Amino acid sequence: MSSKTVFVTIAGRANAGKSSLLNALIGEKIAMVSSKPQTTRTKITGILTEGEIQYVFMDTPGLQKAKNKLGEYMNKTVRESVSGIDVALLVTDITKKTNDIELSLIQNFKENKTPAILVINKIDLVSDKEQIAVSIAELAGLYDFKSVIPISVTENDGIDIVKSEVTKLASDGPHYFPDDKLTDQPEQVLASEIIREKLLNLLHDEVPHGIAVVVEEMQERVNRNDEDILDISAVIYCERESHKGMVIGKGGAMLKQIGRLAREELEAFFQIKVNLQCWVKVKEEWRNREGIIRNFGLSNNSSNT
Repeated sequence: MSSKTVFVTIAGRANAGKSSLLNALIGEKIAMVSSKPQTTRTKITGILTEGEIQYVFMDTPGLQKAKNKLGEYMNKTVRESVSGIDVALLVTDITKKTNDIELSLIQNFKENKTPAILVINKIDLVSDKEQIAVSIAELAGLYDFKSVIPISVTENDGIDIVKSEVTKLASDGPHYFPDDKLTDQPEQVLASEIIREKLLNLLHDEVPHGIAVVVEEMQERVNRNDEDILDISAVIYCERESHKGMVIGKGGAMLKQIGRLAREELEAFFQIKVNLQCWVKVKEEWRNREGIIRNFGLSNNSSNT
């Protein structure tokens, strides 16, 4: 049987639903999801192999006005990811007006002659269906999109159409990943992202942007009861001492809650009992320090994504 591959970049503004779309297309949660901006900081690759076709989806950070070096790296990642691919999925939020960020992406498509599909998300939030038609007409006129697809990721509405349109652009070629692989993310990165997601969802708006999680050790062992245990040691980095106090919480309550929720998801994901240990440290203004950004695996020069 001949094999086919299609490389797909998922791009768009922050909080348009890109990571949720990736998870829906793959059928597994491999990208963290939060209502806060900057949830996705690096390129995340999701892999789906069905029969002869291997889909390679790349979720990218939401384009935004960069306020620090981390933001610059994130925007650079997006722009580099929309060239040299088979198709880009431009994901928009129908509840928000087209902005300069989306227009710059479309301009990037034009310059690179990138085949693109327009995916208009969150149609479940629109009561006036004429608004969908207006949005389609406005955006479709900006570029020669291969197709325009209104969807609702939360309602699982239209995901199959997106996949069907992407399938049309698959070309003959080898599968670049093992057929049973879901992502190229190292296990330590996946674990750190699961922990960071809990921090994003539990903490106040001013704290999460300045937080990074680094898993320093991940090792399996057998305990005295002959049970398989996965020991995970993680460090949560904050930019300020005051943020460290918020992460730990009164009497350590917040850190315990973060650890409990993360451990439950880690056990479900890795299918093994997890012993999670979290520490909190301060690295002042780390988002503007290139060396630390690289060490955290958040720059284009890092081997981790």
